[in-house]
Amino acid sequence: MKNLFSTNEWMIVEKGFHPELNREAESIFSIGNGYMGQRANFEEKYSGDSLQGSYVAGIYYPDKTKVGWWKVGYPEYFAKVPNTTKFIGIDVTINQTEIDLARFKPEQFTRILNMKEGYLERNFTINLQKGQKVEISSMRFLSMADPDLCIIKYKIKPLDFNGSLSFNIYLDANVKNEDTNYGQKFLEDVNNLAEPGIAMLTARTLRTDFYMTAGMTYEIRINNKKIKCTPSVINKKGYVANLVSFTFKPDDEIVLFKYVSVQSSLYCPPENHFKNTFARLRYAKKSGFNKLFSAHRDEWERIWSISDVKIEGDIKAQQGIRFNIFQLNQTYTGKDERLNIGPKGFTGEKYGGSTYWDTEAFVLPFFLKTAPINVPRNLLLYRYRHLQKAIENARKLGFKDGAALYPMVTMNGEECHNEWEITFEEIHRNGAIAYAIYNYIRHTGDTGYMKDYGLEVLIAISRFWSQRVSFSENLGKYVILGVTGPNEYENNVNNNWYTNSIAVWTLSYTIQNIDNLKEKEPDTLEKIFRKTRFKYKKETQRWKEIISNMYFPFDEKRNVFLQQDGFTDKELKPASIISPSQRPLNQHWSWDRILRSCYIKQADVLQGLYFFEDSYDTEVIRRNFEFYEPLTVHESSLSACIHSILAARIGNIDKAYELYLRTARLDLDDYNKEVAEGLHITSMAGTWLAIVEGFAGFRISNNRVKLVPLIPKKWKSYSFHARFREILFEVKVTHSYCIITSLSDNTLPVSVNGKNYDILPHKSKKISI
Repeated sequence: MKNLFSTNEWMIVEKGFHPELNREAESIFSIGNGYMGQRANFEEKYSGDSLQGSYVAGIYYPDKTKVGWWKVGYPEYFAKVPNTTKFIGIDVTINQTEIDLARFKPEQFTRILNMKEGYLERNFTINLQKGQKVEISSMRFLSMADPDLCIIKYKIKPLDFNGSLSFNIYLDANVKNEDTNYGQKFLEDVNNLAEPGIAMLTARTLRTDFYMTAGMTYEIRINNKKIKCTPSVINKKGYVANLVSFTFKPDDEIVLFKYVSVQSSLYCPPENHFKNTFARLRYAKKSGFNKLFSAHRDEWERIWSISDVKIEGDIKAQQGIRFNIFQLNQTYTGKDERLNIGPKGFTGEKYGGSTYWDTEAFVLPFFLKTAPINVPRNLLLYRYRHLQKAIENARKLGFKDGAALYPMVTMNGEECHNEWEITFEEIHRNGAIAYAIYNYIRHTGDTGYMKDYGLEVLIAISRFWSQRVSFSENLGKYVILGVTGPNEYENNVNNNWYTNSIAVWTLSYTIQNIDNLKEKEPDTLEKIFRKTRFKYKKETQRWKEIISNMYFPFDEKRNVFLQQDGFTDKELKPASIISPSQRPLNQHWSWDRILRSCYIKQADVLQGLYFFEDSYDTEVIRRNFEFYEPLTVHESSLSACIHSILAARIGNIDKAYELYLRTARLDLDDYNKEVAEGLHITSMAGTWLAIVEGFAGFRISNNRVKLVPLIPKKWKSYSFHARFREILFEVKVTHSYCIITSLSDNTLPVSVNGKNYDILPHKSKKISI
C-alpha cells in the first residue's frame, strides 16, 4: 500500500478510488473524539467490500471464549467493542438510479483526512446514464467540542440535466461484528421513534446491558435556500428513516446537513436518552454546521498547540508523526478515568477495543509529556480502580494474600484474553503498571499519588512477584519459569531477562516507597498497612532476599544479557536473510517454525534497557543493541520505536532514523500488511517518543529536563511541545543549535548535553550543540 496516499504536512489524501484497498482506506481515514469513533465508511450505499464500524467508548460485549479445550483459570469471555448503530447513513437516488460506488466507477475520486482541523472529506464525479454527470462531496466530523455530536454536510450537483432526487436519511441498528466467536449479535433494538424531520433509535448490548441512543435531524438547502419538504417516515425493527424526494434543475447545488447525537448509558440513564437527544438535536440544528465546525476546529487548534511536532525538510516524516498524534488525540481525551485506549482505538474490531499493557508502557509517556496532569492521572486511576479485580485474577490462578495480577486484556478489570501462552505467561505487564506509577511521579511531581493510590498497587504487584518466583537449588538463585516476554515469538520460556529485571525493580521500588513514607508519614503508612494487611518485616525480608538473589541469564561469550535460558542454542542468523516474500513471518510461517527460530517480534532485552537505561552505560546498551536488533523482525507495532530510541541513545542516528520512519509510517505504508483490520493506535505514541526521547534525548533527571539533542541528516530542523511539572515548553533542534522556550509562568530547569540552564518564564535560550 506504499505511496497510495500523497504526502502532505497536514492531510492524508487518496486520489482515485481503489476498491481492492477500501478496508485499508477505511482504517486510515477513521475519525473520533474520545467519546466515539468510526471507520471511514461511505454515507451513501456501498455494496462492495467494507468493514462497517461505529464505536462508542467504554461499551463492550463479553463474547464467550472459543478454545479447543478448556483449561482451569481460563477467562470466560473475550471483551469485544460492539459495532453500534450506523448513524451516517444517507442513501441517494437520482432519476431512479441509486448511487453506489461499487456499481459506478467514478471519473474522479478524492478522499481527504484533514488532521489540522479534524474532518473527513470526500469528492467524486460519476456518470449515471446517457451522459448524466453528477458531482458529489461529503464532509463530516465528530465534534471535539460537543463529543456526542456527528455533523455531516452532503452536497450534490447534477451537471447539465434535470430530474428527481431522493435522500433516505436513516439510523440502522441492524449491525454486526465480523469478529464474533459464535456469530452472535451484540446489540438488540429496544426503542424507536420516527417522525417527519427527526428520528431516534435506542439499542442495548446483550449481557452487559449498555444502552446507546442515536438521534438525527436534518435540513436541506438548494442553492443555499432552505427548502420545506414532507418526508415519508420509515419505522421498523432496528431501523428508522426519513425519505425526502424533490426535483432539481441543471447545476442546482443541493446540500443536506445531517445532525446526529449519540447518548450512552455510561453518562446518561437510559430513561433520559430520548429527552436528552431531543435537546441535543435542537441545539445542533439551531447552531448550524458552521458554528459547530468552528468550535470543533478551535479545539483541534488547542490540541495542536500543546502536542504538535514540526519537521523541516522531510515531508514523509512530518506527515507520519502528525497522523499518529492526530489519531492518539482523537482516541483518548483523558476526561473519564473509566476509559482507556484499545490498540485499535475506534478504527477496527481486532483486539476487542480492550486495554493492554501498551497503555502504561507506550501511551502514558506521550500524555505525560503533552497533556495536562489529569489526563495521565486518569490512566493510572483506571488501573487503581481495577485493583480488586486484579487480586481476583491472581486468586483464580492460585495466588493469595492480596497478590495482584493485572490482566493482559481487559475492559472492566477482569482478564478476558484467551491465548494461554499470553494470558497466563506474559506477566511482565504487571511490571509495566508499576513502572508507570514511577514514570508519572517523576514527570509530574505528584508525590501525593503514591500515598493515596500508588503504594496499594505496588504492594499487590510485589506480592505477586514474591509468589511467582521459584528457588533453584541448582543455581542457588531465584528464577521465574514458564513465561512469555514482550517478544511473543517465544513462549513458555524460563528466566526471561526483561521479566526477571522488572520483577526485581518493582520489589525494590515498592520497598523504597514504603521506607520513604515510613519516615515522612508513618500514620498514613499504617493506614495502608491495615488496608492491605501488610506484614512489613516478613514480606520485605522475603522481597530483599529475592532482590539479592535473582538469576539473570547472561552470555559470557558475547557479553550480552541473554534474552532467556537457551536463547543462543538457536541458529543465530540475521533477519536480513529472510526473503521479503516471507514477511511478516506470522502470515507465512507455521507457529512451530517461528518458535524454533531466533527471530524476535519486538524489543525484549532492549525494552528493559529502555526502561532502566540509567543502570547501564552506553557500551552495555550498544553491545546488546547490536546483538539483538539484527535478529528482530519488528512484526509488533511496539518494536521499532524502542529500537529507534536506543539507536539514538548510542549515537547511531542513521539506524534511529530508519526505525523512526518505520514506526511513523507503519500504518500509512502498511508495513505489516494488516491495516485493513484497523490502525495501531497505542504504538503511535512510540513515534512521538522516537523523536522526543530518541532524537532529542528527553529524560527526567534530578528534577530537571535533560536533553541530548541529535538530528537526522535529512532534516533541517525539528521542534516539539512538551510538559514538565505542568510547565509547557518548546524545543527546536537544528544541526548547530537548539532553542528552548518556556511557554508558562514558571522557570523551566533544563540540562543540555550535561550543562544546566534555567529558562525564565516566556523566555528562550539558544544553545550551541
